[in-house]
Amino acid sequence: MVGTRRNLLSKNSSYTNGNGTENVVKGRHREDIESGYGSINPVNSQHRFRDAIKQTMYSTRASDMKKKLIDNVDHTMLEHFRKSDTSLECIPNKKLRAFYEEQNRRLDDWLEVDMVVSSLADDIVDSMHPLDTDGDGVAEDRGPLGTSGESLEPFLPEDERERRRKSAKHVRWAININVFVNILLLAAKGVAALWSNSLSLIASLVDSALDLLCTVIIWTTNKLVGWRLSKLKKKFPVGRRRLEPIGILVFSIIMVISFLQILKESVEKLLPSGNHKIAELPPAAIFAMVATIVVKGTIWFGCARVKTTQVQALAQDCKTDVYFNTLSLLFPLIGHKAHIWWLDPLGAAGLSLFIIYDWAGTCLENITRLTGEAASANMERKILFMAYRFAPLVDGFKSMKCYHAGDGVCVEIDVLMPEDASLSRCHDVAETLQYCLEGLKEVDRAFVTIDYTAQGPTGHALSDGE
Repeated sequence: MVGTRRNLLSKNSSYTNGNGTENVVKGRHREDIESGYGSINPVNSQHRFRDAIKQTMYSTRASDMKKKLIDNVDHTMLEHFRKSDTSLECIPNKKLRAFYEEQNRRLDDWLEVDMVVSSLADDIVDSMHPLDTDGDGVAEDRGPLGTSGESLEPFLPEDERERRRKSAKHVRWAININVFVNILLLAAKGVAALWSNSLSLIASLVDSALDLLCTVIIWTTNKLVGWRLSKLKKKFPVGRRRLEPIGILVFSIIMVISFLQILKESVEKLLPSGNHKIAELPPAAIFAMVATIVVKGTIWFGCARVKTTQVQALAQDCKTDVYFNTLSLLFPLIGHKAHIWWLDPLGAAGLSLFIIYDWAGTCLENITRLTGEAASANMERKILFMAYRFAPLVDGFKSMKCYHAGDGVCVEIDVLMPEDASLSRCHDVAETLQYCLEGLKEVDRAFVTIDYTAQGPTGHALSDGE
């Protein structure tokens, strides 16, 4: 097959047949025909002239796009509308201060969009037309995107790349520390539960066991998402980021079911036929609970600053643990001191209801995101500003959809171009916008289509479920 392809490329060439014998034909040499590099066919002067004209046209169009997208834009204009922290503190009206704080957050989003376009657009445009650097008819220079394997990160500013690397590092640290802490706390509570008959303490033990399960699920999905295996790439061609919300969804269901059982036992103990013995809380149990509150509180405050799904789930879990373990300690302790038998099961029932309500909400949130929930209004405005940055190159925008497919956002934009615009120009504009959209950290996938009229079909058939 390889030999056949070589003969199709050129009858006068050298190649190796299936027996390992090299066939050499006079007049042709190639350095590496398998990768497309080296001399394949000599290009005559007429073709060289034609290629030079095409390359000049490509360069002119690329320069025009870069000028309109980057050079003609005042990148400092947005900062004029920002209120400094000092100015915000001087505003006495809370509603007015909240307005300017929201405006600052919106400016941050728009400046991020401007940074992405300014950093990526020129490299993306340069990658549209690979260059034949030695005039042999083969495009050796595949452009910046071809060199990077279509990864956009190398073209971002160094401070942005460093910020994203730090964020990923914080995720790994948070997960690893949480695994270690949960193992220690589970062992301590297990020993304490053996010395006490408190339902609140048993509920706390179950919570710690499920904490460990939650951390293991998040750690596993994080590893699966990060693995770069060729088999996984073929099986999941657009990535595996949806494993993260699916892992949280599975854990939420387990959490709700487990605490339904704790609630059932608490109600049974409160019934007249139940065991009304006052729960005892030995010093070892008190120490285990206090240690849990202190450690989980520290992790909660540390994780709250890292705005990723996995770490935010851990932060939510640690916050819940602080409230849960504090009340799990107070209910049996007060009941024992005041000789109130029903305080411990009543507290366990209340805590179970709180956990069920909290994690049922998390479960529903992940279900709605996995089933295509619309992106937030702030995210839509951010995407709209990205489209607006391409306004000098297009006639308008026919439609825009932003929706979740897990934690990330999918974007569909229909761009209006002049009816007489060339295919190459339409392609370059749409592809550049698509790559810039996918350069935003929140966007998993972007789809940009071209239209020449605002009338007519929207581009998608209406399914029975819509």
